Amino acid sequence: MKIPRITDTTLRDGDHAVSHSYTPEMVRTIVRNLDDAGVPIIEVSHGSGLNGSTIQQGFSIHSELELIKVAVETVKQAKIASLFVPGIGTSNELREAAELGISVIRIAVHCTEADVTEQYFRLAKELGLEAVGFLMMSHTQPANVLVQQAKLMESYGADCVYVVDSAGALVQSGVRERVSALKEALSIEVGFHAHNNLGLAIGNSITALEAGADQIDGTLRGLGAGAGNAPTEVLVAVLNKMNLDTGINLSILMDVAEEVVAPLMQVPIVIDRDNLSSGYAGVYNSFLLHVRHAAEKFGVKASEIMEELGKRNAVAGQEDWILDVAVELAEKKGLKV
Repeated sequence: MKIPRITDTTLRDGDHAVSHSYTPEMVRTIVRNLDDAGVPIIEVSHGSGLNGSTIQQGFSIHSELELIKVAVETVKQAKIASLFVPGIGTSNELREAAELGISVIRIAVHCTEADVTEQYFRLAKELGLEAVGFLMMSHTQPANVLVQQAKLMESYGADCVYVVDSAGALVQSGVRERVSALKEALSIEVGFHAHNNLGLAIGNSITALEAGADQIDGTLRGLGAGAGNAPTEVLVAVLNKMNLDTGINLSILMDVAEEVVAPLMQVPIVIDRDNLSSGYAGVYNSFLLHVRHAAEKFGVKASEIMEELGKRNAVAGQEDWILDVAVELAEKKGLKV
């Protein structure tokens, strides 16, 4: 098993969990500690990617470009990455982030929509960026479909393609099958991004490595959408126990996770009923805050909304379905809408 490259996405995926409230001071502190610890890639952007600060995705308190600028100015050795979702971000934001000094762009789409990414991979390479493909909601498609989509990204210039478990819905056999298929079919690197809704974020990440993954993601204290991600400090500890030396200082990670990130948590990152129902139903994790608001407004359970969204195969960009489902459930219960 090879030593993976670890990307810490506390300052992107974790943005969901803090309601997009990161400040320049928070970013500077977290980036400095991650950099000092030797984490090679640090992702910074709105949780939904560049230009994600909208009424649909949630407004940021501070401009992500300001936060990216702080991150780039702070690092001494790490590379700064950002997430880019076509349709949320545009070429303008991609160019602006490149001008600020990011080194890696992670281009994310639903796992059947790789064909919309070509212009952005081409642009990323023109801008001199490392370009990573993100196949979100990978649990919804079999391995052969993911291979087809990953090969499109590879043909557009991707340096790596990730199997992304956006809902925390995959079990280990599903991870192994998908990662192995991509490794066999591609000539570029393969990555894996976990969520913890079924309590498998660490286990699935290790399974991905056993299947040949070259890159894996984590967040400090598991801070991320829904039930959070594989905790970066735990990943490093487990890899150390497996005699896979990442070169990352575990002591620094534990300290910043405990002393800096934990106090930022608005609610504990746990596998509660809502998060478990999201993973079990296979619903996109960033829906959770919207679902909870709708559940409270219409007097229904968030888990009931999740179950119905899962039946309808709701994906990113279909947040308006949440209110529709909540209203329907409330009406069925005879509640006043």
